[in-house]
Amino acid sequence: MNFRVGCELDYNLNNAATFLFALKCLETGGQHIASESLTTSPEVDIEEFRIVSGMNRFSRIRTHNPGTLGIRYTADVSISAKLVDVSEIRPEGTAELNPEGIPFLFPSRYCQSDRMRQQAHAIFGHLEGSHTIASAVSDWVFANIAYVSGSSGETSSAVDTMEQRQGVCRDFAHLGIAMCRALNVPARYVTAYAYQLNPPDFHACFEVFINEWWYLFDPTRLAPLNGLVRIATGRDAADAAVCTIFGDPQLTKSMVSCELSGSGFQAVTRDTLVGNNQAIALL
Repeated sequence: MNFRVGCELDYNLNNAATFLFALKCLETGGQHIASESLTTSPEVDIEEFRIVSGMNRFSRIRTHNPGTLGIRYTADVSISAKLVDVSEIRPEGTAELNPEGIPFLFPSRYCQSDRMRQQAHAIFGHLEGSHTIASAVSDWVFANIAYVSGSSGETSSAVDTMEQRQGVCRDFAHLGIAMCRALNVPARYVTAYAYQLNPPDFHACFEVFINEWWYLFDPTRLAPLNGLVRIATGRDAADAAVCTIFGDPQLTKSMVSCELSGSGFQAVTRDTLVGNNQAIALL
């Protein structure tokens, strides 16, 4: 499927500040960028670099004086997704795990899986198979955590979400990741532009690693799973935050868009997958 994605971010600057933006889409085996543009107003230097094993694309912008800063990003992107019959997903233990998945077994800043092990085993310990566990975790988060805009902040973690039983997409993803890792299922955080998300915004979900594929889960169920255009991945939001700021500018405008280019889109949702006994991986 082909999408046009974009965002507009405006800031008031009180003094010097440094921004690390992760706005640019990733190039992967199944996601290709036909064109893209990142501009600023007023025009300032943009330093581009990659971190996290060379995957995520970051843009560093330094400002030196009070005033305003506007950021504009647009891209035309094609994505592909793989649908797999769940019965074909071979169970995999940590002894056979591909090294690519090993870093995503460990606790991280926002996903304290070591602190959630007892709860995870109490709820899901009777289940077997990584995909079965991840599916149950995602369904449990959807059923037991309330989606409440503005209910969490940049320091909120999976433990906080579990205690407060509310959060936003970032928190849903962190809790799903922490639960999966506590049950020895490698899981990672994903940020994306999301088609049909209402209201439009940056979106977060999670993936689990099974037999060398990353299978996608979105406990919020707010957007089609095959309408997500990947921006960044990581252990949690500390690796894949859309914007990290050093300084004290104020965000005054945030607009995000993800529009379908063409026709024939057939949404893949959680209900679709369950009805067809399938799993989905973004390529």
